[in-house]
Amino acid sequence: MRANRLSLVLLFAMMAFAAAPVARQALAEEAPKTDPGLSDVLTDLLHGVEGENATSGPDKRVPFGREEVQLSFAPLVKQTAPAVVNVYASQTAKVTSPFDGDPFFEEFFGRSQPRAQSSLGSGVLVDPTGIVVTNYHVIKDADQVKVATADGREFESKVMLKDETLDLAVLKISADKPFPVVAIGDSDALEVGDLVLAIGNPFGVGQTTTSGIVSALARSHIGVADSSFFIQTDAAINPGNSGGALINMGGQLVGINTAIYSRSGGSIGIGFAIPANMVRAFADAAKAGLDFFERPYIGAEFEAVTPQIAESLGMEKPAGALVSSVEATGPAAKAGLKPGDVVLQLNGKPVESIEALDYRMATLSIGTTANFAVLTKGQQAGMDIALERAPEGAKAAEVTLHGRSPFSGAKVAELSPRLAQKLGLRTDVKGVTVVDINRDSPAADFGFQPGDIVREVNGTTIDTAATLAQAAQADTRWWRFTVERGGQILRQVLRY
Repeated sequence: MRANRLSLVLLFAMMAFAAAPVARQALAEEAPKTDPGLSDVLTDLLHGVEGENATSGPDKRVPFGREEVQLSFAPLVKQTAPAVVNVYASQTAKVTSPFDGDPFFEEFFGRSQPRAQSSLGSGVLVDPTGIVVTNYHVIKDADQVKVATADGREFESKVMLKDETLDLAVLKISADKPFPVVAIGDSDALEVGDLVLAIGNPFGVGQTTTSGIVSALARSHIGVADSSFFIQTDAAINPGNSGGALINMGGQLVGINTAIYSRSGGSIGIGFAIPANMVRAFADAAKAGLDFFERPYIGAEFEAVTPQIAESLGMEKPAGALVSSVEATGPAAKAGLKPGDVVLQLNGKPVESIEALDYRMATLSIGTTANFAVLTKGQQAGMDIALERAPEGAKAAEVTLHGRSPFSGAKVAELSPRLAQKLGLRTDVKGVTVVDINRDSPAADFGFQPGDIVREVNGTTIDTAATLAQAAQADTRWWRFTVERGGQILRQVLRY
């Protein structure tokens, strides 16, 4: 009996719901609506409303009708996927053998042969002339880079600009017709919870699209690049997705997929993308023909605000970027910025950390003016600072070192703010630095790197490139030298 009564109740409920539109129209014409009927209750339940105390907003409800249940990302994928490409990078690796140079072993086994290495990644077309943005680590040290478009065409490419610290690279391909592109959106408009699509070529299986949400913003210290202002998403990103597109629901590029957090090598729902605003600034630098990505220069250096510093300055919490030094003749000094001041906002956007300041500064254009909100002497003040190009200084010619020394094959020069910026060093650092190194040279074999600052060689203080060139010509087999790398002092003694 209970089952029969339940069946009758459900039957009457369905009949009442079917007649609800006619009943509502008749009631609206004859009299004002009073208490809700059964059909209204059922309609509210289907729309996700639980009664007078419902907390769901007007736009949050369960799908209502077949059309909404069948919603799809397919139109968005068709619009954007043709602009996502595959990037193939190859290089010839030098293979050495302990028997190379020995006539006996070379006669029987021959000389060791170079070995080809290749890597696979993704890229995004951002200009119809064939400009592709990808990750630096995809094309690092490559001798040849090829780009395959979604329609199966393959092109030789030219590297226009690359930056290891940002993990970005711009390639150029050419064809008779314009290429499909993805418009670059405003990554600052993203919010946690926004829907996004990740498009790339994971594991070389072919173009793949995954969906997810923005899990977090402004992620830092993830061990990739130094921009430290990543978008975190749970859209599946796997090896081969690097350089691919992160797309918002407007069909715009909001990030370049770069890295994943994984213990197995596959996606576990924690992926990171470089924000599109940084990508736009980098692509513009490539289009302008720059040889490296120039950041605006204001003549000031910054460091993190620790809890101890925040307490000493009367701040409620550690936030902002502490001014550590100011160039006496730079734009910051002219505007009144002083060591000990704390930058809290830049152009009205909060500066939560030194990484946030570096990111926001890098996305601004040289030749413009930015407004800094600064905490100075316990008071908050605003100041406009001109964003200039880093000065060349008294630039000396680059010198390539020769002779029988560990430095042979290294190209060195005296540091200027512009050269320091190019090498990823603090612009207030002085000295003689390694600019480039010949791969097949003693300097490369001994582990010297671009950005190393040579401070002393065999008791001689190195303050000019000429001094280092002279010291490298010394007639000795014993070498004692001091090198600064990444703020650390390295001392070495060796026989060569």
